[in-house]
Amino acid sequence: MRSAAVWQRNYSAYSTSCYTQGMFSRGDVLREVMLQTGITQSELSRISGVHQPSISQYLSGRGHLSDNMLDRLLSCMGYRLEIVRRPVRQELGRSPERSWKLHRRLAMHLTPETLNQWRPTMLGNLQRLREHTRGQPHLRNLDRWQRLVQGGDLSSLRRVMTGLDTDSVQMREVSPMGGLLSQQERAEVLGLAS
Repeated sequence: MRSAAVWQRNYSAYSTSCYTQGMFSRGDVLREVMLQTGITQSELSRISGVHQPSISQYLSGRGHLSDNMLDRLLSCMGYRLEIVRRPVRQELGRSPERSWKLHRRLAMHLTPETLNQWRPTMLGNLQRLREHTRGQPHLRNLDRWQRLVQGGDLSSLRRVMTGLDTDSVQMREVSPMGGLLSQQERAEVLGLAS
């Protein structure tokens, strides 16, 4: 049986190597610990109660290995999962990035007062968008915009205006905020100002 000091040294070395050597997938993490501990798929299956074919799928990337399951499997080998959070620059296409920049600028101006001033324009834009928009998720997103604008939910509006998740990007594809920035401010945001 290993001493606590040896285990901690090995764990620290593993933790460092895990994030510095480019290991990205959960399956890679599981494989590396299995190699370090010398445990086989069938042994891990017997210890953890997870079926061996599932472990095989996790290792090959064909099965979904959640953080909870990975932590469970690692604990059977004397390890725990440590998740490191770090900022990652989101890569957007040209159009989604331009939209995000414009909406981010609008979010800087968003207050209860400006929302009250903008509301008639936004509701008019929503009506025009409904006339020409077909299909999902766009129609559903128009309904969501309507609820956010009418309800005055500034926090949710800011989230949609500045979010980089798929939902926020799709919401901005049918944004009712056209015409709220001056041409000069729009050009400034997009780097077109002379």
